[in-house]
Amino acid sequence: MRAKLILLLTLPWLCLSAGCGRKEPNRAPDAGQKIKIVTTVAPITSIVENVAGDRADIAGIIPEGVNSHTFEPAPSDSKLLSDADLAIFNGLDLETPTVKLAQANLKQGAPIYSLGDKTITEAEYIYDFSFPRAQGHPNPHLWLNPEYAMRYADLVRDEMVRVDPKNKSSYETNSAQFRKKLEALDQAIKDAIQTIPTGQRRLLTYHDSWPYFARRYGFQVIGAVQPSDFADPSPREVIRLIQQIRKEKVPAVFGSEVFPSPVLEQIAREAKSRYIDKLRDDELPGKPGDPQHSYIGMMVENITIMFEALGGSADALKKIDPAPIAGSRADYRRKN
Repeated sequence: MRAKLILLLTLPWLCLSAGCGRKEPNRAPDAGQKIKIVTTVAPITSIVENVAGDRADIAGIIPEGVNSHTFEPAPSDSKLLSDADLAIFNGLDLETPTVKLAQANLKQGAPIYSLGDKTITEAEYIYDFSFPRAQGHPNPHLWLNPEYAMRYADLVRDEMVRVDPKNKSSYETNSAQFRKKLEALDQAIKDAIQTIPTGQRRLLTYHDSWPYFARRYGFQVIGAVQPSDFADPSPREVIRLIQQIRKEKVPAVFGSEVFPSPVLEQIAREAKSRYIDKLRDDELPGKPGDPQHSYIGMMVENITIMFEALGGSADALKKIDPAPIAGSRADYRRKN
């Protein structure tokens, strides 16, 4: 009887010490260790990189140059997530398969921190051709509005301070410097817009990435070619877009480096409009380590292409320094 009692008392202690198969709770890194952060699309990786500086190891799980809406993470990505202290996602249904993998593999206590739903309210959601209200998924491309990118940076700072409080001063300093650069970018865009004739501040794109940008700067999004199922548009929709471009004398239509579109090229040709397929919404220009390989670099390149094609000038953007605050250190896992 005594032996049985000892065994019963001992087994619970063994269960607690071994953890009974439970994941270890998340803890702040020990002194000298860097916090490990997993992000998703490259612009968010860049924003996190600017705030973190050299105090974190950052990896973007969605490689540059792939469709973030349809990206399916590989089983091997579970290891990247299981090592992370923090996962920072855009949210608003942009990365659903990646969220599911993170929920299954992040160590206990490591949060999934979504930025989009903390930046705007449901009343501010935009639904459009690629993201119709009937499907219940708002347009998630908030980061193309620099005002929202500032909010993203503030949220990243606060969450990193919470998870890694010993580096609070570094995160606060970096985010303050980054915000100044974003404010300069925002003002430069406002200045450059004044060079575009009012009637030409209209956007027709392949993927509907630009409505939050348009709302910020007074552009009108007159259409997007790619429907919500990411297929080609119907012949009826193609005809409608051609007629609209002709009627409104749209000077340029914009494709994407990530989404090649022979259909959009055809629409532009038949509508006697200029076709430009160089806009980026989640791929950074250059390569990691280049000054322009950053969120700000992406925006400067986009605005330069867009504004000049619409009859304006991007000279105001030439004074913007795109380089990350403390250099480029993140792993962007480029496709090529």
